[in-house]
Amino acid sequence: MLFSDVTLILAAVALLLALSAFFSGSETALTAVSRARMHALEQEGRPRARIVNRLLETPERIIGTVLLGNNLVNILASALTTSLLIQLFGEAGVFYATLILTLFIVIFCEVLPKTYAIAFPDRFALTVAPVMSALIVLLSPITRVIEFFVARMMRITPTRADDEANILAHHELRGTIELSTREGIVDRGEAKRLGGVLDLRDLEIDDLMQHRTDLETINGNDPPAKIVNDVLRSQYTRMPVWRDQPDNIIGVLHSKDLLAALGRSGWDVDKLDISSILSEPWFVPDTTSVPDQLNAFLTRKTQLALVVDEYGEVQGLITLEDILEEIVGEIIDEHDIGEASIRRQPDGAINVDGGVAIRDINREMDWALPDTEAVTIAGLVIHEAQTIPEPGQTFTFYGYRFEILRRSKNRITAIRVRKLDDEAPVSATSME
Repeated sequence: MLFSDVTLILAAVALLLALSAFFSGSETALTAVSRARMHALEQEGRPRARIVNRLLETPERIIGTVLLGNNLVNILASALTTSLLIQLFGEAGVFYATLILTLFIVIFCEVLPKTYAIAFPDRFALTVAPVMSALIVLLSPITRVIEFFVARMMRITPTRADDEANILAHHELRGTIELSTREGIVDRGEAKRLGGVLDLRDLEIDDLMQHRTDLETINGNDPPAKIVNDVLRSQYTRMPVWRDQPDNIIGVLHSKDLLAALGRSGWDVDKLDISSILSEPWFVPDTTSVPDQLNAFLTRKTQLALVVDEYGEVQGLITLEDILEEIVGEIIDEHDIGEASIRRQPDGAINVDGGVAIRDINREMDWALPDTEAVTIAGLVIHEAQTIPEPGQTFTFYGYRFEILRRSKNRITAIRVRKLDDEAPVSATSME
């Protein structure tokens, strides 16, 4: 065999291996590329980012082109190398060709380009996008035939349902947030707020509402002077008004409407007609999801709704602020009164009101108390203890110690909670 022929074959093999490296790196880069980053670059007017986004709209064509191209060049390179080495070394050329091609393909056509593509996916994707776009068009007749057979095979095999895809996307977002937090890319406070947004879809409004036993309401039968004093003493700007019995809500009184009515009456309280300035109460079922209620608040431009059960009985109220606090944490303004509901202690424990939501404690303390069986911390203790405990009793379950501090009738009003050491049993339940 002439030297020029050997040189030509080696050059062809080198070119084929370079193409193999291109296909391998392109597949990895286009798989790992940040779609959010590409979208932002496209908005900035980057034409190659627009090409990447167009490619990502049809991932099956990328996969088909890459696999087709990669197999073609690898098989052709293997055939040329084997033919050359057989002519040079005889039967042993098959062994030499297999060994050499395996090393070259693994190192230079798989590991090296894919490692670079993983390290710099955005840069790599922007570089290869125009060439990949042209190759997809060039190889489309063959890839379309492949897609046809794949589609037929998918019809007779189980596929993932849309709701499962949504769940996986939800978990993928949460995993991305947690990973970014561990790596220091996202602040822990920002991560909690992002997680709060994702958690909304799993909540109903009875998880967030203010229970009827804690409501501040106004008796519509009271004289106007007492109603004005009740509004002035309250920290709330909107208060439900009832008549005859607490469940008979006749409207909602806004302090700004009350102030305007006072001005019109010449600041004579006795001339006030409270019923004329009440807004119509808005009742929502307790099974409403939090995202639906948030959308309803935004649509109706109303910030308070009364929550009723299946029998129409008022169970509590929900406000727009309650939902926002689920995302950003507790919102305290200059008119909020009273002590904080979660009070940290020097030994790492907390003293907490019984009605505080378990989610709020987990968010504040970065704990993992279960919230599937109960909404509030008092409800969790009662559920696990299977009784309404007395002050001074102590319980241990899920790796936490709960001490009952105060009880009012059948309600636990204050609890001391301390996380035990990591070696404490997390599933044992005990009572002292």
